[in-house]
Amino acid sequence: MRPNRLWIFSAAAVVIVGGTTLIGLGIQDDGGGTGGGLLPSSLTFGDPEPTASPTPTGPSPEELAALERAKHRKALDAALKKYAANAPEFSVAVLDKKTGERYSYRGSETYDTASIVKVQVLACMLLKAQDAGRDLSSNQMSLAKRMIRLSDNNATTSLFNQLGKASAVGRCNKRLGLSQTTVNSSWGLTRTTVNDQVKLLSELVDTKGPLDSDSRKLAFTLMSKVDSSQDWGVPVVAKSGEITTVKNGWDTRTKDGGLWAVNTVGRVISDDDDVDVSVAVLSHNNKSMDGGIALVQKVAKMTRQYLKY
Repeated sequence: MRPNRLWIFSAAAVVIVGGTTLIGLGIQDDGGGTGGGLLPSSLTFGDPEPTASPTPTGPSPEELAALERAKHRKALDAALKKYAANAPEFSVAVLDKKTGERYSYRGSETYDTASIVKVQVLACMLLKAQDAGRDLSSNQMSLAKRMIRLSDNNATTSLFNQLGKASAVGRCNKRLGLSQTTVNSSWGLTRTTVNDQVKLLSELVDTKGPLDSDSRKLAFTLMSKVDSSQDWGVPVVAKSGEITTVKNGWDTRTKDGGLWAVNTVGRVISDDDDVDVSVAVLSHNNKSMDGGIALVQKVAKMTRQYLKY
């Protein structure tokens, strides 16, 4: 019988030792121990304690983009101010259709339009035809082509008179949202601002504006196919593959001591619609037409350099 008692004692010892081991594990779990005694997560009960989601910090991508654009505008302000210190007087405005961002430098200063007023005349003629429920007549179409593509003054005078002269164009300007433009009976002496000019350019493409799709298409076609002698100003900022529209204006008067007013308005558009920007540069007191062209082109280029469109 002695061997049996020894076996029973051994078995009991195992149970005691095993129980001690289990108790030891339990102590280590409850007390945290020094690590290594924690149960695997698959053996724990209930849901784990929720952890708080990290709180977003810092500006959003949209805010960062706005800050970057503000930095670009500030840099352009400084560059234009520096250039203006030794240049004839000028103003410039830019409207980015893609972002809705507007920029202007001396945006409310008024200048003689010279021939850029021809874009207003075209828009008003198109609106008048729309109101009558018809297209431009063949004669009006011929005059419009000469007015925009060749900057023909006689064609402009004919259309200006057909519209009803200064008073009619002034009423039309209200429909187009031009609040800083005063029409003169001598149409080239109409006074305007760069802010109004980019507004006019925007109305030529606004699907919710007063011009219908046929009118917008015709204005684009005429302004994107000007004669080579008229192809300066805004188009110099275009990159390879981009499309431009333009209307330029220039004039000299003995009243101004023979100095020149030189202006350019137009748009730059890419095929993928990544770029759709309207630009207007107005200037006066240039010593020569060539000097004025150089000025407005330099200013237009600076807008692209600093605004990064």
